[in-house]
Amino acid sequence: MGSIQCLAIVSCFVAALSSLDASEPDLAALEAKVKSVAQQTMPATIALLSEDTNSSGSGVLVSADGLIYTAAHVVQGAKEMFVIFPNGEQVTGKVLGANYSKDIAMVKVKGKGPFPFVKLGDSKPLQAGDWLVALGHSTGFDATRTPPLRFGRMISKGPGNFLTTDCTLIGGDSGGPLFDLEGKLVGIHSSIGKDRENNNHAGIDGFKSDRNSMLSGKTWGALTLNPFANPEMPVLGIAMGMRPELKGVMVEGVVEGSPSAIAGMKNGDVIVALDNSTIRDGGELLQLLAKREAGDEVKIDLLRDDKTLSTTVKLMRRSEIFETP
Repeated sequence: MGSIQCLAIVSCFVAALSSLDASEPDLAALEAKVKSVAQQTMPATIALLSEDTNSSGSGVLVSADGLIYTAAHVVQGAKEMFVIFPNGEQVTGKVLGANYSKDIAMVKVKGKGPFPFVKLGDSKPLQAGDWLVALGHSTGFDATRTPPLRFGRMISKGPGNFLTTDCTLIGGDSGGPLFDLEGKLVGIHSSIGKDRENNNHAGIDGFKSDRNSMLSGKTWGALTLNPFANPEMPVLGIAMGMRPELKGVMVEGVVEGSPSAIAGMKNGDVIVALDNSTIRDGGELLQLLAKREAGDEVKIDLLRDDKTLSTTVKLMRRSEIFETP
């Protein structure tokens, strides 16, 4: 491992561990794990550049034959991208498919491998507080250094397939990889917060469910800053009533063929809990739904004619029920 890369890891630990209690167990072992992740994954962390759109970002190789995962907004409008390896080697990649609602995309290297690649993990089991490692070509490819390593923790899940961490990111990192401490890919950098330490990542599970469609070249969805308008947002398919004096969410409409209709929900029902989490208003219901994904089954507790009922609802994507503007 080069001296620049070692300095990056040391600096990363000084910043990340300075906030920890002195009793935090075995920090040396933790540092060793992060160093191991860097050694395993650095060769597969690549920079992407488009001459057509002048866009740039990062990505990561996930197969020996050159399949790359990145963010949809990095490849938007491009048919081909230059793929630049940390050692400076440059090849051409073909843009395959993308789901813009999840901000995920695929690029395929033109050329024969084998190429260095990383192993896939799972994003759904991640919990707030889990240690994670972020890589990416910050500010673009730089031949004088390896992709900087950042170290931090998961802050929260949702909305949809997204998760938030405090791993510091800057421009050029978009599309870069997020790893767990086993060196497995769990996310792709999506959007950078204003303070650069509250950043969103597309969970790797979104790639798994859309893999075949993207490999075939399909492009769909829409980038949006409003997560509740995202076509991928999981929904019940109800119209919510607004009554200030009411604790819960009044159902004022049930969309035909929606999860709520299939579960037998009716106008006048009052939703009071989702998966045993109490719901006081529509905002709380939306926040809880945003942390789920389409296809998840949730338990809904509701009041009907002064009786408490429970039903199981399988969530659907907003785009499956409502027209996208």
